[in-house]
This record gives sequence, structure tokens and C-alpha cells, in this order.
Amino acid sequence: MSILHRSRRGLTLIEVIVALGILAMMGAIAWSTLATTMGVREAMDEAGGSERVARNTLGRITRELQLAYLTQNVDAMLTYKTVFVGKDDDDTDMLWFATLAHRRKYRNSRECDQGEVTLFTDSDPDMDALLVLYHREGPRIDHEPDKDGVVQPLARGVSRFDIQYLDPASGEWKDEWDTQGSETPNKLPRAVQIVLALASPDPDDEDDTIIQTYVRTIMLALASTQTRSVFGRGMVGQ
Repeated sequence: MSILHRSRRGLTLIEVIVALGILAMMGAIAWSTLATTMGVREAMDEAGGSERVARNTLGRITRELQLAYLTQNVDAMLTYKTVFVGKDDDDTDMLWFATLAHRRKYRNSRECDQGEVTLFTDSDPDMDALLVLYHREGPRIDHEPDKDGVVQPLARGVSRFDIQYLDPASGEWKDEWDTQGSETPNKLPRAVQIVLALASPDPDDEDDTIIQTYVRTIMLALASTQTRSVFGRGMVGQ
């Protein structure tokens, strides 16, 4: 009888408090682990989002730059004008050019495969010290290659947009290019190298960011073939 009586005895108040304390501790540990996992996952999603943005942005720029072109008719005034102009401004460069990669979006519209493109950056209104990369596209070639057209954002959270141009004559990379100048009159660079840096949240510090840098080298299909090696040794073609 004494054994049966002891087995039916309930928990004491101290035992209940200890059990509740253990449960609370286990719940806090589980919640902390879950919160950390969710934070890392969100950061990974943000990083993956930055990678997708970079891939889409550089993909579009690549398609348009590959088909950059210049007309040989440079005497047509106030009708149309094709240029390839790249301006260096530290890590926020600007480029405008004519391309044969324009896609007509509306049936029977007065457009063809020719278009004008401008790439430029401006301050991001929602992210301090970062930029937005914009894309301007004009559906027709006119005498103002850097004006009009539709402006759309390509990427946000940009910390660097740097462009260099490969001179087919010297084999050297240049920070600027101007087909209206005396050095490269009406001549395209052989290749264009773009450095795009995007900011994404730091998984270890929610108040900090990680800069991911993407580099793309684009060969221009309609440019002159390179006459000197990139490494400065010998001839590689005419």
C-alpha cells in the first residue's frame, strides 16, 4: 500500500518550476536557432537576388554591345548620327552608343533593329551611398544620340559601374572612348569590359552589407579586328 501511495503523489511546486524553466530554456534555444536560420536564409536569398540582377543586367548589356555599330555616312546632318562614347567618372562611368539589337515591341510601329542606348547611374533614393544603374533606349537613330527614349532602372544597390575599352590598334585598355574625337574617329573598340558591383545584406551583421563584384568582357562583332596582341607581343590579325 505504501508503494501505491507514493506512486500517486503529485509533483511539488519546486519540481513544476524547474520543469517550466527547462521548457522555457529549450524554447528560447529553439527560437534563437530558428531566427538565425531564417536570417541566413534571407541573406542568401538577397545574395541570390543580387546574382540574378547582375546576370540579367549584364546579359542585356552584352546583347546590345555585341551589335554596337557605326554608320560610315558621317555627313548626314540633322537626320541621324551614330556614336560610341564612353565617359570615365571613377567608379560611375557612362556610355551611349548605337546598336542593331533593338527589339520592336509593337506591331506596325515605326521601328527596326536600330536603336540608341545610354547606360548611366544616379543616386539610389532608398539606399544611402549606393546607386541605381539606368538604361535609356531610343527606338530610332536620330541626330541626338544621347537624348529621348525610354529610361528604365536595370539594377539597384550599385556601388561600382566601371567600363574599359580595348583599342584594336594598340591592344591597350582605355578608360574612355569617343568616336567623335581625334584619337578614335568613327571607330569601335574591339571589346568592352564592365565591372558591376552590387551590395547585399551581410548575414552576420544586419546593419552591414557585402559587396559582390561581377566582371564581363564583351567582344563587339562589328569592330575592327585587333592588330596587336593584348599582351603587346606580335600581330594577331589585320
